[in-house]
Order: sequence, then structure tokens, then C-alpha cells
Amino acid sequence: MVGGNLFHYRKNSWPPQEYINRATLQLFDIDGAAPPEHALRRKLNSHASILKEFSITFREAIQMIRLGIRLWHYVREEASHGRKAPIDPFTREHCKPSASQGVPLGGMGSGSISRGFRGEFRQFQILPGTCETSPVMANQFSIFISRDGGKKKYSSVLSPGQHGGLGKPNDQGISSWGWNLNGQHSTYHALFPRAWTVYDGEPDPELKISCRQISPFIPHNYRESSLPTSVFVYTLVNTGKERAKVSLCFTWANSIGGTSHLTGNHVNEPFIGDDGVSGVLLHHKTAKDNPPVTYAIAACETQNVSVSVLPCFGLNEESCVTAKDMWGKMVQDGHFDQENFSKGPSMPSSPGDTHCAAVSASTWVEPHGKCTIAFAVSWSSPKVKFCKGKSYNRRYTKYYGTSKYAAKDLVHDSLTKYILWEEEIEKWQNPILKDDKLPEWYKFTLFNELYFLVAGGTVWIDSGLPMEDSVGTNSVITNDKKSKRKHVTIVHKSTGLVKETAVEDCDASVDVDPSSGGDTARRGSSDEEESSSCGSGDGENSLKTSPIKLPKPINDDEDVGRFLYLEGVEYIMWCTYDVHFYASFALLELFPKIELSIQSEFANAVLFEDRRKVKFLAEGNQGIRKVKGAVPHDLGTHDPWHEMNAYNIHDTSRWKDLNPKFVLQVYRDFAATGDLSFGADVWPAVCAAIDYMDQFDRDNDGMIENDGFPDQTYDAWTVHGISAYCGSLWLAALQAAATMAVQLGDHAFAEKCKNKFVKAKVVFEEKLWNGSYFNYDSGFSNNSKSIQADQLAGQWYTAASGLPNLFDDCKIRSALQKIHDFNVMKVQGGRIGAVNGMHPNGKVDETCMQSREVWTGVTYAAAATMIHAGMTEQAFTTAEGIFLAGWSDEGYGYAFQTPEGWTTDGHFRSLIYMRPLAIWAMQSALSSSKTVHKAPMVVAMDRSHEPSDTSNLSYNKGGVKKRVKKPWCFGNAIFHCSC
Repeated sequence: MVGGNLFHYRKNSWPPQEYINRATLQLFDIDGAAPPEHALRRKLNSHASILKEFSITFREAIQMIRLGIRLWHYVREEASHGRKAPIDPFTREHCKPSASQGVPLGGMGSGSISRGFRGEFRQFQILPGTCETSPVMANQFSIFISRDGGKKKYSSVLSPGQHGGLGKPNDQGISSWGWNLNGQHSTYHALFPRAWTVYDGEPDPELKISCRQISPFIPHNYRESSLPTSVFVYTLVNTGKERAKVSLCFTWANSIGGTSHLTGNHVNEPFIGDDGVSGVLLHHKTAKDNPPVTYAIAACETQNVSVSVLPCFGLNEESCVTAKDMWGKMVQDGHFDQENFSKGPSMPSSPGDTHCAAVSASTWVEPHGKCTIAFAVSWSSPKVKFCKGKSYNRRYTKYYGTSKYAAKDLVHDSLTKYILWEEEIEKWQNPILKDDKLPEWYKFTLFNELYFLVAGGTVWIDSGLPMEDSVGTNSVITNDKKSKRKHVTIVHKSTGLVKETAVEDCDASVDVDPSSGGDTARRGSSDEEESSSCGSGDGENSLKTSPIKLPKPINDDEDVGRFLYLEGVEYIMWCTYDVHFYASFALLELFPKIELSIQSEFANAVLFEDRRKVKFLAEGNQGIRKVKGAVPHDLGTHDPWHEMNAYNIHDTSRWKDLNPKFVLQVYRDFAATGDLSFGADVWPAVCAAIDYMDQFDRDNDGMIENDGFPDQTYDAWTVHGISAYCGSLWLAALQAAATMAVQLGDHAFAEKCKNKFVKAKVVFEEKLWNGSYFNYDSGFSNNSKSIQADQLAGQWYTAASGLPNLFDDCKIRSALQKIHDFNVMKVQGGRIGAVNGMHPNGKVDETCMQSREVWTGVTYAAAATMIHAGMTEQAFTTAEGIFLAGWSDEGYGYAFQTPEGWTTDGHFRSLIYMRPLAIWAMQSALSSSKTVHKAPMVVAMDRSHEPSDTSNLSYNKGGVKKRVKKPWCFGNAIFHCSC
């Protein structure tokens, strides 16, 4: 149960002085050592409770029994091919999830490692699509202090010893270390992408310690933000009357999580670098032919700090140097032998043994003096290899190359550039943090939710082409507007020659087989079931369709590579589009070029068809993998870009939300960036996406109808007839498409969308408006009149894009107030967010598991819609429930692992999920109220044709929104231009 001692809009609710002695804070008021005024805070001795996972009810189990059986067989079948199913509810991690997460390490797309609030390194996601959750307990910082000529000594691991497997008698491993930290006087402060841990007199009462963790997550910086590295800056303050010799030791296991440290053939070697940066390289040979990984751990030697290393020690008594020996050496001397630097690479580890390494940095701290010591860890995994054989170079290799020694360069640059990183981070964050109009909890939660862009399984590659590909062809389809024929560009990788052929627009699919070595475009493909196994290479069956779109020749500043992120660590599908709809506000605001690249990927995919057969598990029927004109659910799992729609619960070509969401996102991004080239490139896909939806308007009234199954992002919640969610998205998409059509000069298509909008809007309101809100759907089921938290999804995007409202203001505010009063406030007093469905009688809609859940991202989206409607107080009350339940000490413990949702009693489903990034839609709404002018009012049924004022937004070289002169005027158009 969420506690009741935190109140909405309470200012300064979590000041650092409530957690740290004020005098200690003043001591650290130098060089960023003091924790920030606004941050999420926890005591290190806080209990990390085991999280409670949701369970389905008996009725839900009966409803889904056929799906469950089919899904179980599918999971087993995938496992027999050496692959992991995208959705696997049957396999559980050995390490149960707990409320222990903290700010993750590294930039985006190069693999990530999370760090718990107590200091443990966990959640290793170095290989794409894999997440090793258990902490690697040998990875630690430890401190050794000597005073009064060695008469006073303190030593401890800088993490509370509250972990299983510690304290074994006569152990030669890490149990022999000094786990002496209680954590009572030590606190953790999180403000992504940085974190502070303050040890206020632990373990030495007269030594104050601050550890500052810094990762290069810098908006609009597409170079530094791709780097796999983190820095740890220790500030030491001696409050005693005698000088103290202080040594810090950073230990690291040659492991990528799980049991990988025991597989053997791992090698460590020391290095001495430039600018005093020295440390150890740990070369890790991965299993199953995955690309190798190299770590570098290092410290920076200065005039006052000396660095030494122990290149290799083991965790069992057979090791030449044991973990116990390492600890004893540090307790006795406070450093390692300098001749260790001259040792070459170690012997490869044997299976069952573990290679670890240590870097020590030592200094003297004078009475009432201060000293700073900087460590860093980097990891280099230059190749990304997906399960079905293709490999790509990661984005950071554009700057550091593919050598295993790149890790050494990365760690060097981290230790010499981190001050510049922090300046840029503070420049980005300070305007929000210093805005007194914003609630305290919102300021730091806004930044902390961005953890997902690092820890959400992101992959960022440098090139659109696979590194290792057999001789063959790639194809690109582009539209020729004059001839209405599509041109297929055939590129021979063996020769570099280019051919173009024209294909009739009515052609259902254009497929090129890269493995065939031929130079002709082929229509259609095999209807046989796919059965290729993991690692099978570039065989015909896995590459017949969905050819790669070759990147256009653009300058280096514009080339941002290609970006993938998972729906969640439990739902292993890349760039799940119905969820990206919510999350994309973060990318648009912070990395707009990545956002445009993702939209371009989906625009390219809309025009392709993949006729390979797929079995859909909900109904047991078969269909083709990707239908032309349908927006794919995702970019795939084991072969992204080439084998889309890994999701196979339902046939998503029949979903009613994906195509409207595509049109809305494209228009929002087009309007926000003012990028005419982007708009022109994706326009054929926008037209195709709109035209594809005609089949779902079965009575020709302009409004699409749902088909009596869960044909939307709520894929367990059945919809009948016209629905508030899909219907409002469709109305918004028609308005956006009409606006974009005029801006691009396609007046015929604009008129077509206008006519549909005018008809559909009347039908939508007649069928669903009940006087205070829009009914869930127009059917006759017992939940058709439910109050859906997401009923105004279309209006949300309409307002976010600067377009005129879909409905009268009074209806929008009435529906939002209903959501606030029922979905939010009638469930635990508004302290857990907005439940998805509520009956008009004030009871939770328990039609299915999703109707009774609180979805974190949907709650943020509803709050953003309220801000656009001028209901700011209700918006922050609504969104604060997610903070109270998910992030606060009194909540359920979901900090830095925000799930898709939770039940009304706090049981989670799908941790570390994409959709909560929608909190950035709230920030977008708050910002747009200052920068976007209200569109002029026109005749009610003609409002769809008012050009959006956001078309005046563009980005400067740093990617920051700015006003530009209006590049178009539509004085004679069907839109009422006010130029």
C-alpha cells in the first residue's frame, strides 16, 4: 500500500539535508561533489524488497487457455532452434527482481550495465536482446584508510554486505573481504545520467566521501552519447586532526553477467596510457560465437594520486593470487606492486575459474584537506550480432574503430572529458530543475525515466548495411509521383553497380534475395513456414523479403546510423511501434535525428510485403508476416529490419491503431522539425497508411470499426464497433494527413482526408459521446460504457502537434475530468496513477487483465493531454500517482525499472518497459504552451485544414527547437492560412 505522508505539490519534499548532515553538504560544495538539490534519494541500508509480479485471475486463465497452450509450444519450438521467443511468460530469471535498481552506466546503444543504489553492478545487457539480472559481486569499490602511522586502520567494501553468498568461513573469494559498511549514514542520490553516493563518516568517522557517477548521455550530441563508458569521481574530505593515507580499489570480474565468467579463455592485461591513465584490460571470449567483449578499468594518476594494478586474481583457492590475497595486500600496503604494469597478458582462464582485476589509487589527505580520485570503466563490444546471423558495427566504432583495444581509448577519453560532459548535462537540466512552477517529484522523475534509453536494450549501429553479408543485392523502393510507378534500385555489393527498374504501383510486393547473387527484383516469396535456426547465416529463407533501405548520401553530421530499442527486457521486440507512439516524445525532444531515422525505417517498411507464413497464437490461424500498406508492429527480434513483426499473438495487419499512429507521429515530427526532406521522403508511406485503413470503414461513413477482438495496443482488451481509442486516433490522423498534404502540395489527397474527417467526426461523437465522456466502444458488451483513461489519445497528439482540437473544449475537459475523478481518484485516492478502465459506477473494469491495470505510460499521456487542455493541477495529480507508487520510498520499488503497468494492489507486469518515457510528453506539453501559437478558429467541420503553427519549428545545429520563417503559404488552399 502506498503511504500517505507525501502530498501533491509538496515543494522541497526531498532536500538533501534531510538525508545528509548540513555540515557535510557544505564540505562537498566543490566541483559537483555535493548531491543536487533535486534527486531521488535512498539510504544505503534501505531494504530492497522483492517485487511482486502480477497473476491472472481464474476467469482470465480460462479466457486465455488456448493462447497459453499455443504460446507454450511456440516458446519450446523457438528454444529448439536456439532462439528466445519474443514473449515468454513461462521462463523465470534465477534472480528475483527487487527494489534495488539505480542509474545505469554508459551511453546509448553500445550495451549497458546497471548499478544498484547500494553499489552493486547488475543487469548486464552487453549482447543484444539478453539481460543478465544477477549482480556480479566481485565488481566493487573498496576503501583502505590508515592514520597515526598505521595505528588506526579502516577498510571496507563501499557497499553494504547484505547479499547472499557472503560470509562463508575460510573463503578465499569475496567473502573474505571486509563487508563492514552498515549504510546507516550513507545515502544514494539519483538524477540521470548521474548519481551520487555520500558516505558520511563510514567507515572512518573523520573521513567524508562522495562518489559521483557520470555517463555521457548528452542530448543532441550524437557522438558522446553513443560511448560505452562511465566515470566515478571520488571526493575525499578529512575532518580529522591528522593526515590520512587513503586508497581506493576498483575490482572487476571478466564477465558479461550470469555464469559467463566461468566459461574459460578469458585474458587480462595491464596497460599504462597517456595523461596518467592506467589500468587493466579484460578480454572476454563470449559463448555461441557472439562477438568478443573487452573491458577497461582505470584510474587517473596526478601529482597527488598514485595508481597501481593487480592484473589478475581469482575467486577460489587454486588461483595463483586469490581475492583474499588481494584484500590482504591492500590492507597491509594500500597499493599493489609497480612491476605489475610490466606483466604481459595473463594465461587464459580455465573453464570454471574466474579472472578478476583490480586498480588502486592512493593519496594522502591532509587535516581538513580535500582530494579527488577519478576511476572509469569502459567496454568495447564493436560488433552486434543478431541471432539469425547478421552483424553490424556499433555506432561508437565510427569514432574508435573495431579493435579490442578501443576500450583503452574510451576509458582514457572518459577520464579526460568528463568535466565537459557534466557542463553540458547541467546546461540541459538546470532550466527545468530551477523552474519553481514545477513539482519537486516531477523534476527528477522526468530525467530519471530516461534510464530506459540506456538500460532498455538499446542498439545503435553505424551503418545501414550488415558487416558480413554474402554476395547479393539490396533494394530501395521510392515513389515517382509523376508516373505513379515505383523505382527499385538494385545495388550489387560485389561490384558497386546500380540498376533501376520500374514496378507498377499495384504490385503487391517487391522482394530481393540478397543470397541469390541475382540482379532482378522478384514479386512475392515462398509461402513455406520459416524454420531457420539461430546462427544459420544469411540463408534464403531468412532474407527473401524486407530488403534493406540504403541510406542516402548525407554529410557526416546528419548520419546518425540506425537505432533500436526494446519494448521491454521481457518483451524482446525492437522498436515496438504502438508503444513507441508514447515513448517517442523523449527522442524527439532530446535526439530528434534518431527519432526521424526510426520514422523513416517504418515508412520504408509500410511499402513492403513479406509473404512468409506465420501462425498467430491467439486464434491459431495463419497469415503472412507483413502486409503491404500495414505499419509493422515492430522491426523484428532475431533479424531486425529484415524480419519484421516478431509479435505473433494477433495479426497486427488487422490492428486499427498502428496506421493512425504512424501518420500522427510522422506529422508531429515533420511539424516540430520543419524538415521538408523528411516529409517528402515519408509521404508515399503516409498516403499508403491512410488508404490501407479504408477496408475497416465497412459502412462508408468515414469512421473505422474494430473487429471484435483486441485489435490495438491493448491486446487483451476486446473492442466492438467504433472505439474511443482507435476512433480518436483515426480522426487525428485524418486531420494530420490533410494538413501535411497541403504543406507538401498534394491537394487532392488533402481534400480526400478532409471529406473523411468531416463524416467520421459526426459519427464518432454520435456513437460514443454520452454527455460527460466517450464510451469505450459502440458495442453492447458489459464494458462498452467503460471510462477508458486513453480515450483521448487522438486529441493528445492533435494538441501536441499544434493542430486544432478534434472536439469542443467543453467535451475535452469533461472527459478528462471524468478520467481524473474516476480512473485516478477513485483508486487508492489517486496514489497509483490512472487505471485503464473504470465502470460508470466507480468500480474498476475487470473485463480483462489490461482493463484493470494501471499503465504508467498511459497515465503520463493522460496527464499530458490534461496540460494541453489547461488542466495542469489535475495533470500533476494524475502523474504523481506513478511517482508515489513506482519511485518513492513508500511505493512498490520500481525505480529505474518502471514496468508497463501494475494492478491496483501494486503487482507489476513487464519491468523496464518503453512506454513510461511518455513523461516527456508532459514536458512537451508544458513547453508548447509557451512556444506554439493557438491556431485560428474556423468553421467547426473545417478545422482540420488549419495549418499548424508548429510548422514554424525547426532545429539548429545543436538540435534545439527554434522559430523559422514560414516556408509555405496556402492562401488559395482548402486550409485557411493566416499568413
